[in-house]
Amino acid sequence: MSFSIKRFLPHLLVFIGFVIISLAYFSPVLKGKEIFQSDIMHYIGMSKQQKDFKAQTGEETYWTNSAFGGMPTYQLGAKYPHNYIKELDLTIRFLPRPADYLFLYLIGFYILLLTLKVDFKLAALGALAFGFSTYLIIILGVGHNSKAHAIAYMPLVLSGILLTFQRKYIAGFLLTTVAMGLELVANHYQMTYYLMLLVLILGISYLVDAYKKNELRSFFKAVGVLLIAVILSIGLNATNILATQEYVKESTRGQSELTINADGSPKEITTGLDKSYITEYSYGKLEALNLFIPRIFGGGSHEDVGTDSEYYQFNLKRGATPLQARQAVKQTPTYWGIQPIVEAPAYVGAVILFLFVLGLFLVKGRKKWWLVGGTVLSLLLSFGKHFGLLTDFFIDYVPMYNKFRAVSSIQVILELCIPVLGTLGLVELFKVTESNDEKLKALKFSVGITAGLTVILLLLKSTLFDFVGGNDGYYAQNYGQEFIDAIRADRESMFTQDALRTLVFVLLSSAVIFMFLKKKFSETLVIVSFAVLILFDLIGVDKRYVNNDDFKSAMQINKPFQPNAADLQILKDTTHFRVFDITSGAARASYFHNSLNGYHAAKLGKYNEVFDFYISKNNINVLNMLNAKYIIAQDEKGAFFPYENTDANGNAWFVNRVKTVESANKEIQNLDSLDTRHVAVTTSNAIKYIKNVVDSTASIQAIKYKPNYIKYKSTNSQNGFAVFSEIYYANGWDAFIDGNLVPHERVNYILRGLDIPAGKHIIEFKFEPKVIKKGSNIALASSIVLGILMLIGLFFGFKKVSSTKD
Repeated sequence: MSFSIKRFLPHLLVFIGFVIISLAYFSPVLKGKEIFQSDIMHYIGMSKQQKDFKAQTGEETYWTNSAFGGMPTYQLGAKYPHNYIKELDLTIRFLPRPADYLFLYLIGFYILLLTLKVDFKLAALGALAFGFSTYLIIILGVGHNSKAHAIAYMPLVLSGILLTFQRKYIAGFLLTTVAMGLELVANHYQMTYYLMLLVLILGISYLVDAYKKNELRSFFKAVGVLLIAVILSIGLNATNILATQEYVKESTRGQSELTINADGSPKEITTGLDKSYITEYSYGKLEALNLFIPRIFGGGSHEDVGTDSEYYQFNLKRGATPLQARQAVKQTPTYWGIQPIVEAPAYVGAVILFLFVLGLFLVKGRKKWWLVGGTVLSLLLSFGKHFGLLTDFFIDYVPMYNKFRAVSSIQVILELCIPVLGTLGLVELFKVTESNDEKLKALKFSVGITAGLTVILLLLKSTLFDFVGGNDGYYAQNYGQEFIDAIRADRESMFTQDALRTLVFVLLSSAVIFMFLKKKFSETLVIVSFAVLILFDLIGVDKRYVNNDDFKSAMQINKPFQPNAADLQILKDTTHFRVFDITSGAARASYFHNSLNGYHAAKLGKYNEVFDFYISKNNINVLNMLNAKYIIAQDEKGAFFPYENTDANGNAWFVNRVKTVESANKEIQNLDSLDTRHVAVTTSNAIKYIKNVVDSTASIQAIKYKPNYIKYKSTNSQNGFAVFSEIYYANGWDAFIDGNLVPHERVNYILRGLDIPAGKHIIEFKFEPKVIKKGSNIALASSIVLGILMLIGLFFGFKKVSSTKD
């Protein structure tokens, strides 16, 4: 027992240390405050209706009407039955957000390095370098929680894979299954996809090594074990995966039926996203230097340049008071790279990059090459349209690559690989079996490359860079050339300051290693020194972008929107209708109303097309058919008011005629001038009542309304066809007439239509997605199988320990 305690005590201390560090960085959480995250603010607006429904009924709704006219909640935090792997995830994330994600970064990376047989002290050091990488902190600041969530579990997945390749099949299988299950829980398939690319590189390096050593049998045995583990992990997340797979085909990530754009131009035919949309956020080739020098391209889009800046003096010269000038410089347009918007540089750290270069010289074999391969591939792919040869190949030929946008985010792979190789470089440095001369030579090369590059950039900055941003022409036109001159001077000053900063960290790092090689520093002192350097280096940059000022009271975070005068007036209307907010395209209106607005990266594709064609242009014809009874606008004084659209078609109505057209292009084009109250348009040939006589007494009214259930009462002396101002989604919505299931059709490109025989009827729409039941059954079975396998694994583990003692 004492042996076991002694063995696990260091890891327990590291665990406690990571908890303390995570809470210390995000210390306001200890006072009950929460971080303001812009994306989460929009998520709260989008998800309020489903959360309110759960609170009121105790039931989960998988459909919401609060955004984009209506959409599934699969990507809005829906909860599924038998999702036990999610319960495990919530247990692991026991710290308050966002300290929980920082803790996951640290502990996951620590386990990865232990798997690579790194001493616990160095593993903890490497974890600090990974966890405080600026990009990983920034995404917590803006609310990319699912992305952070997925990144945090990447090292754990790699740990399971590496254990399996090390022929620890039982431990590797169990860890891979659980870790991959947790990875999929995060529900950010773009990050998981990037992890898969790294795993492929890792697999190739092991395959080559196995071939050279004539160990292919063991390699393929490990691959077989891992395939079973991945299949089981998918089973644990079956509901979410199946629902997402079903939804994505209908979303903006799926293939469109249209061959034209909103402006009438030919549409690029693709099974995924448009190439221009995929590569909109492409890293500049030289901009990649901000991995090493944080503000080499000005840092974030807008930064605080302080009172020592040229821009501050410019404001004073223009007549601003010191207080006004101080406020102005807080939002200085410092970024001059080629991306549209940048929150902050993806700074990896001068210290860890120096160690990475050192590792290139000291680390040998396959454990180096998969890390180098992952680093190079992710860097080249992050260039996007600026390295079209590779990017176009991946978009056109690599499966699923064209489903994801913002190619620059693939740098998360190099942000993982660099600290691993940097830590392994220190492992090799400490090995007494290696030649000191070789280590000294590696140190000289590393200093020459890193410090040399920094000095060259400092000396040639005026030759290499002009510090001119893409929006400077606009600024010059509106604010004058003096404004531009001041901004450019501040950009150059930031460049110089951060380059000198990087040079100092490189020289300090090299000095620590030099002292070790000269036997002036012990291993422990080297580790402590690098821990201090890494933390000062990374946290010094991180705090520029995510700090205590970003935290607010829990009340402000959980209720981010306050009703304006228009909202208050609209909320008095208790009938069912939709609201279109022309003052804001985001999720504010979704917080209070059934809105045509919203904020999400994967909207329903057909709705998004109608939005681009008509709604965004305030086309009243289309707003009428969507029952947009109120339009929120602003008067000339900026006051909000609700315009009541008395021509809105209502919840449902009988039409005189159904017009059939031959293509989706024709269907959406017809909406511009279609008399939607009397005529419907469709591409379906399944509708019976094409021409109808609608008498003056015919009516159809919504008498009960919930997000996942709508009940109508209809009266009509004739057979008729009714159009409902509800978004059509075939995968889950079922129509019933007097309790009998009947087919319904898509009309007017995005709405539901239904043949209704003469007489009085009760019509119901129920959202009962079969995919939820199917996925939940698979998840339950997979959880049971995993539980049994874990018991078997524990049995053999204890048996092995007992036999070892004997």
